[in-house]
This record gives sequence, structure tokens and C-alpha cells, in this order.
Amino acid sequence: MRSIWNGAISFGLVSIPIKLVNATESRSVSFRQIHTEDGGRVRYKKVCELDGEEVPQAEIGKAYEDADGTMIPITEEDLAALPLPTAKTIEIVAFVPAGDIDPLQMDAAYYLSANGVPAAKPYTLLREALKRSDKVAVAKYALRGRERLGMLRVVDDVIAMHGLLWPDEIRAPEGVAPENPVSVRDAELDLADALMATLGEVDMSTLHDDYRTAVEEMIAAKAEGGEGVAPPAAGEEPGGGQVIDLMAALENSVRAAKEARGEQEEGEGKGAAEVTPLKPRAARAPKSTDAKKSTSKTAAKKTAAPARKSTSKTAAKKTPAKSTATKSTATTKKTTAKKATAKKATAKETTAKETTAKKATPRKRTA
Repeated sequence: MRSIWNGAISFGLVSIPIKLVNATESRSVSFRQIHTEDGGRVRYKKVCELDGEEVPQAEIGKAYEDADGTMIPITEEDLAALPLPTAKTIEIVAFVPAGDIDPLQMDAAYYLSANGVPAAKPYTLLREALKRSDKVAVAKYALRGRERLGMLRVVDDVIAMHGLLWPDEIRAPEGVAPENPVSVRDAELDLADALMATLGEVDMSTLHDDYRTAVEEMIAAKAEGGEGVAPPAAGEEPGGGQVIDLMAALENSVRAAKEARGEQEEGEGKGAAEVTPLKPRAARAPKSTDAKKSTSKTAAKKTAAPARKSTSKTAAKKTPAKSTATKSTATTKKTTAKKATAKKATAKETTAKETTAKKATPRKRTA
């Protein structure tokens, strides 16, 4: 890998010659600007505002713009003459636990490579000291015309350096948190914990840029004369939606995560789902078999007007003397006919008539 900076690590009185190498690279797909009318490349030209002429790179310098718009030229000699001890040195100022570094400060990452055979010994010493202390080194260094802050740590058998933003470059999160007070229930936290546990961990090396892959496939398709990728259908645009029921959303998320991992919640199964709709059918079955037994009770509650043909036929078989009875005696004869045969019912009626004639209290005549 090509080095972008040569210098030394200042570790107390120990100096370690090193080369600085980029530890990361951008894999995003780059595009060019074109004229949509004819496909011609659109390029930027650096033009002087005073004479309107294009200026070559060799004639371009630096300047500081004052508050009133005045340009103050700054040369490379001016910058080199500054009393900057870190111009060619990564100066370690402290060793701190890694947890003391705010991730918000993290910037670009570099690998530090020992520059030459003599640098191998002190390089290895610093690397092993960092490993055993379980700490990181905070350092200052100068790169691309400015002094920067860095953090040194061990990655495998290499010392890596992360560029850090200065503390005053980190904005305070004012006005970012929700303004209205919100309370979270324990049940919601339990579901969130369950979702986190279900999603589990991930091997970071397996993650990849799906968008970049889709862009590359689209470019390849268009290069071969294809139409590229079809746009998403209506209603499929990505974007956040308003969560109406947080508990339901959490429960559905846990269930979906378990299904994705091939798991199944306790109590869930096809058997239980099939039994549930059969319960009301089983309860209705006895009613249809006992229809004949309940017919006599239904007939007793009915008025003289016949309700159903099946009910009137059943009542006629059990009480043949009902056709000549009045409304008041019909109910009595029906009740009596349930407990005795037709002959006993007739005898009781005859006895009742003789007894009624002897008594002085008049009664309604029965048929």
C-alpha cells in the first residue's frame, strides 16, 4: 500500500520511524456530470475572477479571506516556518482507556507501518505495551496543513491510528431529543429486550452494501442495452411510517425475527388453530338430537295458534283430547297427558265432572 505521510512516533525519548497508510477506502460508485442533451462531459474550470482566464494548477495558491473580503496570501513557506512540533511527528501525550474516547470524535483511520529495519524493535515494543495495558494512546500529529488529534490502538499485529475531532468540534445535542416528556412502560422495555435478544449478534464481515450492488447491476444492465432496474411499485417506496401501536409493533417484530431464525413461540402451532373453530360446532350438536324431547315443552308455552307443523303433530299424538278443549283446560290436559296414558286422562276428567256437580261452587264447563 502506498504511504501518504512519512514521520515518526514520539514515545517519550523513543522515536519510531513510521509510514502512514490509509486503512479504509471508499467503494461507492462514482458518477460524472454530463450534458443531458448530447451526453457531453461537464467539467469545472478554475477561472480567475479578475481577468476571466482559466488558471492552471501550478499557479493556484492559498489565501485567507478576512472579514471585509480582503485576501491574505499564505505560502507553503509560511506554513513550514510555524513552530509546530508535530509537523513530522506523531506525539503521544497520554494513555487512556478506550471507553474514554467518544465515538463521535472518530474520523479517518490509518495504519502505521514501521519504516525500515531499525524501527521494528521500538514499533513492536509500543505495540505490545498497548496490548498489555489494554489502553489506547492519545496523540497529536500534523497532516494536510493542520494539526490533528489521533488515537493509537492495536489491530491484529499492526498499530492503527484513528483521526479524532477536537472536543470543540463536537456539537452539543441541543434541541435534538423529544421535547415532550414520554414514559416507557416495563412491558414495552421487556418486548424491546426480547427483540434485541432475538436479533442477536452479527458477524460484521458478512455485512455489505446492497445499494452499491444494485447500482452496479443497473449499470451493467444498461451497458448491455437493457432497461436497468424497474422502479418500485406504488406503495412500496421506502420510508418511515407512524407507529400507531408500539406494543403491537414490538410483538410483530419479535415474531418476525423468530420466524426468520426458524423459531416458534410457545403455544403456537397448527393444531391449536384448527381446534378453535370446532368448539362452537360441538356445542350445537346435542341441541339437534334432543329436538323431539324439547317439543312438548315448547308446545306448552305456545298459545292456541299452531307455531310449527312438526310441533302440532307431536302434541296431537300425545294428547288426543285436545281438539275439544278450551284454552284454559288445554294447558292442564297437556300437562296431565305427559304423565299418564290417554285412558287414565279420560277417567280423571270424568271423576272431576262428578265432583264438580256435587259442590256448590260453580265452575266453567269443560268439554
